[in-house]
Amino acid sequence: MSARAHTRRDPADQAKPAGIEIQLPWWAIALPAIAFAALLLLILNPADAHAASSEPAVSDLLERVRDLLRIAA
Repeated sequence: MSARAHTRRDPADQAKPAGIEIQLPWWAIALPAIAFAALLLLILNPADAHAASSEPAVSDLLERVRDLLRIAA
């Protein structure tokens, strides 16, 4: 029984790094971005903010971001 002889590869092929290319489908980027925007808009909705009696700095900052989003849209 004879064994197959291993053939040597071209040295030029061995010098090239084996790169793996990963491509995401469009929805893998779009869906998380849409979900983030929806959650951000839910947080910025002032109609549900009944607990705060005074305006803290974070609330003021979020209100300004909401106003900027209205201008951009």
